[in-house]
Amino acid sequence: MRPYSLLFDHLLTRTDPEQAHHAAFAAIRAAAPLTGKGYRRLVPDCSVKALGLDFANVLGLAAGFDKNAVGIDALAALGFGHVEIGTVTGEAQPGNPKPRLFRLTDDRAIVNRMGFNNDGAEVVARRLAERRRERDRRHQGHGPILGVNIGKTKVVPEEDAVADYEKSTRLLAPEADYLVVNVSSPNTPGLRNLQAVEKLEPLLTAVRRQADAVAPKRVPLLVKIAPDLDDDDVLAVVDLASATGLDGIIATNTTISRDGLASPAGRVEAVGAGGLSGRPLTQRSLEVLRLLNQRTDELTLVSVGGITTLEDALARLDAGATLLQGYTAFVYEGPMWPRTILRGLAGR
Repeated sequence: MRPYSLLFDHLLTRTDPEQAHHAAFAAIRAAAPLTGKGYRRLVPDCSVKALGLDFANVLGLAAGFDKNAVGIDALAALGFGHVEIGTVTGEAQPGNPKPRLFRLTDDRAIVNRMGFNNDGAEVVARRLAERRRERDRRHQGHGPILGVNIGKTKVVPEEDAVADYEKSTRLLAPEADYLVVNVSSPNTPGLRNLQAVEKLEPLLTAVRRQADAVAPKRVPLLVKIAPDLDDDDVLAVVDLASATGLDGIIATNTTISRDGLASPAGRVEAVGAGGLSGRPLTQRSLEVLRLLNQRTDELTLVSVGGITTLEDALARLDAGATLLQGYTAFVYEGPMWPRTILRGLAGR
Protein backbone atom coordinates (compact mmCIF):
# COMPACT_ATOMS: atom_id res chain seq x y z
CA MET A 1 0.00 0.00 0.00
CA ARG A 2 1.32 3.47 -0.88
CA PRO A 3 2.29 5.82 1.99
CA TYR A 4 -0.45 8.28 1.08
CA SER A 5 -3.06 5.51 1.11
CA LEU A 6 -1.99 4.54 4.62
CA LEU A 7 -2.14 8.17 5.71
CA PHE A 8 -5.54 8.69 4.12
CA ASP A 9 -7.16 5.48 5.34
CA HIS A 10 -5.81 5.55 8.89
CA LEU A 11 -5.61 9.26 9.69
CA LEU A 12 -7.33 11.58 7.24
CA THR A 13 -10.59 9.60 7.19
CA ARG A 14 -10.79 10.17 10.96
CA THR A 15 -10.32 13.91 10.53
CA ASP A 16 -13.00 16.44 9.65
CA PRO A 17 -12.76 16.77 5.85
CA GLU A 18 -12.59 20.56 5.83
CA GLN A 19 -9.88 20.61 8.50
CA ALA A 20 -8.00 17.92 6.59
CA HIS A 21 -8.23 20.01 3.42
CA HIS A 22 -6.75 23.08 5.10
CA ALA A 23 -3.95 21.03 6.68
CA ALA A 24 -3.11 19.26 3.41
CA PHE A 25 -3.16 22.50 1.43
CA ALA A 26 -0.86 24.14 3.99
CA ALA A 27 1.55 21.21 3.62
CA ILE A 28 1.48 21.53 -0.18
CA ARG A 29 2.35 25.20 0.06
CA ALA A 30 5.11 24.57 2.58
CA ALA A 31 6.63 21.84 0.39
CA ALA A 32 6.54 23.91 -2.80
CA PRO A 33 10.29 24.75 -2.84
CA LEU A 34 11.09 21.02 -2.86
CA THR A 35 8.32 19.80 -5.16
CA GLY A 36 9.03 22.56 -7.64
CA LYS A 37 12.68 21.50 -8.00
CA GLY A 38 11.65 17.99 -8.99
CA TYR A 39 8.93 19.05 -11.39
CA ARG A 40 10.80 18.79 -14.70
CA ARG A 41 12.34 15.45 -13.78
CA LEU A 42 9.10 13.78 -12.71
CA VAL A 43 6.57 15.25 -15.15
CA PRO A 44 6.97 14.46 -18.87
CA ASP A 45 6.66 17.14 -21.50
CA CYS A 46 3.16 16.76 -22.94
CA SER A 47 2.27 20.33 -23.78
CA VAL A 48 -0.93 21.27 -25.57
CA LYS A 49 -2.26 24.44 -27.15
CA ALA A 50 -5.85 25.33 -26.29
CA LEU A 51 -7.88 28.52 -25.95
CA GLY A 52 -5.01 30.26 -27.70
CA LEU A 53 -2.80 29.44 -24.70
CA ASP A 54 0.19 27.13 -24.22
CA PHE A 55 -0.57 24.59 -21.49
CA ALA A 56 2.31 22.58 -20.04
CA ASN A 57 0.06 19.52 -20.13
CA VAL A 58 -3.60 18.55 -20.42
CA LEU A 59 -4.34 18.05 -16.72
CA GLY A 60 -5.48 20.85 -14.46
CA LEU A 61 -6.85 21.28 -10.97
CA ALA A 62 -10.56 22.09 -10.96
CA ALA A 63 -12.04 25.05 -9.12
CA GLY A 64 -12.91 24.50 -5.48
CA PHE A 65 -9.53 23.45 -4.10
CA ASP A 66 -7.85 26.87 -4.10
CA LYS A 67 -10.80 29.18 -3.64
CA ASN A 68 -8.78 32.25 -2.72
CA ALA A 69 -5.66 32.05 -4.92
CA VAL A 70 -3.25 31.28 -2.09
CA GLY A 71 -1.38 28.29 -3.55
CA ILE A 72 -1.37 28.45 -7.35
CA ASP A 73 2.32 27.86 -7.89
CA ALA A 74 2.57 25.20 -5.18
CA LEU A 75 -0.21 23.23 -6.85
CA ALA A 76 1.43 23.59 -10.25
CA ALA A 77 4.62 22.18 -8.75
CA LEU A 78 2.76 18.89 -8.21
CA GLY A 79 2.27 18.60 -11.96
CA PHE A 80 -0.93 20.43 -12.83
CA GLY A 81 -0.63 22.26 -16.13
CA HIS A 82 -3.30 24.73 -15.15
CA VAL A 83 -4.94 25.75 -11.89
CA GLU A 84 -8.47 27.09 -11.76
CA ILE A 85 -9.11 29.17 -8.67
CA GLY A 86 -12.43 29.99 -7.09
CA THR A 87 -15.30 30.00 -7.23
CA VAL A 88 -14.90 33.73 -6.48
CA THR A 89 -17.96 35.90 -5.92
CA GLY A 90 -18.43 39.64 -6.22
CA GLU A 91 -18.67 39.99 -2.45
CA ALA A 92 -16.82 38.09 0.26
CA GLN A 93 -18.96 35.47 1.98
CA PRO A 94 -18.47 32.83 4.68
CA GLY A 95 -20.35 30.08 2.91
CA ASN A 96 -22.82 27.68 4.44
CA PRO A 97 -22.77 26.52 8.07
CA LYS A 98 -20.36 23.75 9.04
CA PRO A 99 -20.10 20.81 8.67
CA ARG A 100 -20.34 21.24 4.91
CA LEU A 101 -17.81 18.81 3.44
CA PHE A 102 -18.18 15.03 3.62
CA ARG A 103 -16.52 11.87 2.29
CA LEU A 104 -18.33 8.84 0.91
CA THR A 105 -15.29 6.59 0.94
CA ASP A 106 -17.13 3.51 -0.36
CA ASP A 107 -17.80 5.49 -3.54
CA ARG A 108 -14.52 7.42 -3.62
CA ALA A 109 -16.72 10.49 -3.60
CA ILE A 110 -17.10 13.82 -1.84
CA VAL A 111 -20.25 15.74 -1.00
CA ASN A 112 -19.89 19.46 -0.46
CA ARG A 113 -22.28 22.25 0.33
CA MET A 114 -19.60 24.85 0.90
CA GLY A 115 -21.66 27.66 -0.59
CA PHE A 116 -18.93 29.59 -2.41
CA ASN A 117 -17.02 30.56 0.73
CA ASN A 118 -14.31 32.96 -0.44
CA ASP A 119 -12.60 36.28 0.23
CA GLY A 120 -14.45 38.12 -2.54
CA ALA A 121 -13.34 39.49 -5.89
CA GLU A 122 -11.57 42.59 -4.58
CA VAL A 123 -9.28 40.69 -2.19
CA VAL A 124 -8.57 37.88 -4.65
CA ALA A 125 -7.78 40.37 -7.42
CA ARG A 126 -5.25 42.13 -5.20
CA ARG A 127 -3.70 38.78 -4.29
CA LEU A 128 -3.34 37.80 -7.94
CA ALA A 129 -1.81 41.16 -8.84
CA GLU A 130 0.71 40.82 -6.02
CA ARG A 131 1.60 37.29 -7.16
CA ARG A 132 2.19 38.56 -10.70
CA ARG A 133 4.40 41.41 -9.46
CA GLU A 134 6.38 39.06 -7.23
CA ARG A 135 6.96 36.59 -10.06
CA ASP A 136 8.12 39.45 -12.27
CA ARG A 137 10.46 40.67 -9.55
CA ARG A 138 11.99 37.21 -9.18
CA HIS A 139 12.13 36.67 -12.98
CA GLN A 140 10.03 33.50 -12.57
CA GLY A 141 8.05 33.86 -15.78
CA HIS A 142 4.35 33.46 -16.19
CA GLY A 143 3.81 30.27 -14.19
CA PRO A 144 0.95 27.82 -14.80
CA ILE A 145 -2.07 28.76 -16.86
CA LEU A 146 -4.46 30.46 -14.44
CA GLY A 147 -8.20 30.03 -14.70
CA VAL A 148 -10.54 32.17 -12.64
CA ASN A 149 -13.98 30.74 -11.87
CA ILE A 150 -16.64 33.30 -10.91
CA GLY A 151 -20.08 32.79 -9.39
CA LYS A 152 -23.02 34.64 -7.87
CA THR A 153 -22.92 36.12 -4.39
CA LYS A 154 -25.56 34.33 -2.32
CA VAL A 155 -27.32 37.46 -1.01
CA VAL A 156 -27.57 39.00 -4.48
CA PRO A 157 -31.05 38.39 -5.90
CA GLU A 158 -31.29 36.55 -9.20
CA GLU A 159 -32.42 39.66 -11.05
CA ASP A 160 -29.17 41.41 -10.05
CA ALA A 161 -26.91 38.47 -10.90
CA VAL A 162 -25.55 40.03 -14.10
CA ALA A 163 -24.20 43.07 -12.24
CA ASP A 164 -22.63 40.78 -9.63
CA TYR A 165 -20.81 38.75 -12.29
CA GLU A 166 -19.78 41.98 -14.04
CA LYS A 167 -18.12 43.20 -10.84
CA SER A 168 -16.10 40.00 -10.52
CA THR A 169 -15.16 40.19 -14.19
CA ARG A 170 -14.05 43.80 -13.94
CA LEU A 171 -11.73 42.98 -11.05
CA LEU A 172 -10.46 39.53 -12.03
CA ALA A 173 -10.32 39.37 -15.83
CA PRO A 174 -7.11 41.45 -16.02
CA GLU A 175 -5.30 38.76 -13.97
CA ALA A 176 -6.84 35.67 -15.59
CA ASP A 177 -5.55 33.56 -18.46
CA TYR A 178 -9.11 32.32 -18.91
CA LEU A 179 -12.40 33.07 -17.18
CA VAL A 180 -15.17 30.64 -16.23
CA VAL A 181 -18.79 31.55 -15.56
CA ASN A 182 -20.09 29.08 -12.97
CA VAL A 183 -23.86 28.71 -13.11
CA SER A 184 -23.96 25.07 -12.08
CA SER A 185 -23.14 24.72 -8.38
CA PRO A 186 -26.09 23.28 -6.44
CA ASN A 187 -25.15 25.14 -3.26
CA THR A 188 -26.21 28.71 -4.10
CA PRO A 189 -30.00 29.13 -4.19
CA GLY A 190 -31.26 29.94 -7.68
CA LEU A 191 -27.84 29.66 -9.32
CA ARG A 192 -28.68 26.72 -11.55
CA ASN A 193 -31.69 28.65 -12.87
CA LEU A 194 -29.14 30.78 -14.73
CA GLN A 195 -28.31 27.78 -16.96
CA ALA A 196 -31.61 28.35 -18.75
CA VAL A 197 -30.76 29.77 -22.16
CA GLU A 198 -32.94 32.87 -21.80
CA LYS A 199 -31.06 33.85 -18.62
CA LEU A 200 -27.64 32.58 -19.61
CA GLU A 201 -27.40 34.56 -22.84
CA PRO A 202 -27.52 38.06 -21.29
CA LEU A 203 -25.18 36.94 -18.52
CA LEU A 204 -22.53 35.60 -20.88
CA THR A 205 -22.86 38.61 -23.17
CA ALA A 206 -22.36 41.00 -20.24
CA VAL A 207 -19.32 39.10 -18.91
CA ARG A 208 -17.74 39.00 -22.38
CA ARG A 209 -18.28 42.73 -22.84
CA GLN A 210 -16.87 43.57 -19.42
CA ALA A 211 -13.81 41.33 -19.87
CA ASP A 212 -13.04 42.96 -23.21
CA ALA A 213 -13.30 46.39 -21.62
CA VAL A 214 -10.82 45.78 -18.79
CA ALA A 215 -8.32 43.10 -19.83
CA PRO A 216 -5.13 44.08 -21.69
CA LYS A 217 -5.73 41.22 -24.13
CA ARG A 218 -8.68 39.01 -24.97
CA VAL A 219 -9.43 36.57 -22.15
CA PRO A 220 -10.99 33.25 -23.23
CA LEU A 221 -14.43 32.75 -21.69
CA LEU A 222 -15.97 29.40 -20.75
CA VAL A 223 -19.13 28.28 -18.99
CA LYS A 224 -19.29 25.40 -16.52
CA ILE A 225 -22.41 23.22 -16.68
CA ALA A 226 -24.04 20.65 -14.44
CA PRO A 227 -24.31 16.92 -15.19
CA ASP A 228 -27.97 17.10 -14.18
CA LEU A 229 -29.06 18.98 -17.30
CA ASP A 230 -31.05 16.78 -19.62
CA ASP A 231 -29.57 16.10 -23.04
CA ASP A 232 -31.67 18.71 -24.85
CA ASP A 233 -30.57 21.41 -22.41
CA VAL A 234 -26.94 20.39 -22.82
CA LEU A 235 -27.28 20.83 -26.57
CA ALA A 236 -29.04 24.16 -26.09
CA VAL A 237 -26.10 25.43 -24.02
CA VAL A 238 -23.68 24.35 -26.76
CA ASP A 239 -25.65 26.26 -29.36
CA LEU A 240 -25.80 29.33 -27.13
CA ALA A 241 -22.07 29.15 -26.40
CA SER A 242 -21.32 29.05 -30.11
CA ALA A 243 -23.74 31.86 -30.88
CA THR A 244 -22.36 34.17 -28.19
CA GLY A 245 -18.72 33.61 -29.10
CA LEU A 246 -17.67 31.61 -26.07
CA ASP A 247 -14.37 29.79 -26.23
CA GLY A 248 -15.26 26.61 -24.40
CA ILE A 249 -17.37 24.58 -21.99
CA ILE A 250 -16.34 22.86 -18.79
CA ALA A 251 -18.33 19.68 -18.21
CA THR A 252 -19.26 18.83 -15.58
CA ASN A 253 -19.82 20.29 -12.14
CA THR A 254 -21.05 18.24 -9.16
CA THR A 255 -24.37 16.38 -9.20
CA ILE A 256 -27.35 16.42 -6.86
CA SER A 257 -28.14 12.83 -7.82
CA ARG A 258 -27.53 10.02 -5.35
CA ASP A 259 -28.38 7.15 -7.70
CA GLY A 260 -26.32 3.97 -7.69
CA LEU A 261 -24.13 4.72 -4.68
CA ALA A 262 -22.33 1.93 -2.84
CA SER A 263 -22.38 3.82 0.45
CA PRO A 264 -25.03 2.71 2.97
CA ALA A 265 -28.30 4.59 2.54
CA GLY A 266 -28.16 5.75 6.15
CA ARG A 267 -24.75 7.32 5.60
CA VAL A 268 -25.92 9.08 2.44
CA GLU A 269 -28.99 10.39 4.23
CA ALA A 270 -26.92 11.58 7.19
CA VAL A 271 -24.59 13.53 4.86
CA GLY A 272 -27.58 15.33 3.35
CA ALA A 273 -27.72 17.88 0.57
CA GLY A 274 -24.83 19.11 -1.54
CA GLY A 275 -22.94 18.48 -4.73
CA LEU A 276 -21.53 14.99 -5.22
CA SER A 277 -18.16 14.61 -6.95
CA GLY A 278 -15.85 11.71 -7.68
CA ARG A 279 -16.28 8.23 -9.14
CA PRO A 280 -20.11 8.29 -9.31
CA LEU A 281 -19.88 11.08 -11.91
CA THR A 282 -17.65 9.15 -14.29
CA GLN A 283 -20.32 7.82 -16.65
CA ARG A 284 -22.58 10.89 -16.82
CA SER A 285 -19.69 13.30 -17.24
CA LEU A 286 -18.42 11.19 -20.14
CA GLU A 287 -21.91 11.11 -21.68
CA VAL A 288 -22.20 14.91 -21.50
CA LEU A 289 -18.76 15.29 -23.06
CA ARG A 290 -19.77 13.06 -25.96
CA LEU A 291 -22.95 15.11 -26.49
CA LEU A 292 -20.93 18.31 -26.57
CA ASN A 293 -18.37 16.89 -28.96
CA GLN A 294 -21.05 15.66 -31.35
CA ARG A 295 -22.59 19.15 -31.41
CA THR A 296 -19.50 21.31 -31.89
CA ASP A 297 -16.00 21.22 -33.27
CA GLU A 298 -15.37 24.89 -32.54
CA LEU A 299 -15.44 25.05 -28.74
CA THR A 300 -12.67 23.85 -26.44
CA LEU A 301 -14.09 21.10 -24.23
CA VAL A 302 -12.71 20.69 -20.72
CA SER A 303 -13.74 17.44 -19.07
CA VAL A 304 -14.02 17.07 -15.30
CA GLY A 305 -15.95 14.71 -13.07
CA GLY A 306 -14.95 11.20 -12.01
CA ILE A 307 -11.53 11.16 -13.69
CA THR A 308 -9.41 8.90 -11.49
CA THR A 309 -7.40 6.47 -13.60
CA LEU A 310 -5.29 6.69 -16.72
CA GLU A 311 -8.08 4.86 -18.55
CA ASP A 312 -10.55 7.56 -17.43
CA ALA A 313 -8.26 10.25 -18.77
CA LEU A 314 -7.76 8.47 -22.09
CA ALA A 315 -11.50 7.94 -22.46
CA ARG A 316 -12.13 11.68 -22.07
CA LEU A 317 -9.47 12.60 -24.59
CA ASP A 318 -10.85 10.03 -27.02
CA ALA A 319 -14.34 11.49 -26.51
CA GLY A 320 -13.24 14.96 -27.56
CA ALA A 321 -11.80 16.70 -24.52
CA THR A 322 -8.84 18.96 -25.12
CA LEU A 323 -8.16 19.55 -21.43
CA LEU A 324 -8.88 17.54 -18.29
CA GLN A 325 -9.43 18.56 -14.70
CA GLY A 326 -9.45 16.69 -11.42
CA TYR A 327 -10.36 17.37 -7.83
CA THR A 328 -11.75 14.41 -5.90
CA ALA A 329 -9.20 11.93 -7.25
CA PHE A 330 -6.48 14.34 -6.08
CA VAL A 331 -7.96 14.14 -2.57
CA TYR A 332 -8.22 10.34 -2.54
CA GLU A 333 -5.06 9.46 -4.49
CA GLY A 334 -2.71 12.08 -3.09
CA PRO A 335 -0.09 14.55 -4.30
CA MET A 336 1.56 12.15 -6.77
CA TRP A 337 -1.72 11.60 -8.63
CA PRO A 338 -1.25 14.28 -11.33
CA ARG A 339 2.26 13.06 -12.14
CA THR A 340 1.05 9.45 -12.30
CA ILE A 341 -1.68 10.35 -14.81
CA LEU A 342 0.65 12.48 -16.90
CA ARG A 343 3.37 9.86 -17.07
CA GLY A 344 0.74 7.37 -18.18
CA LEU A 345 -0.55 9.71 -20.87
CA ALA A 346 2.97 10.35 -22.14
CA GLY A 347 3.57 6.63 -22.38
CA ARG A 348 0.40 6.04 -24.37
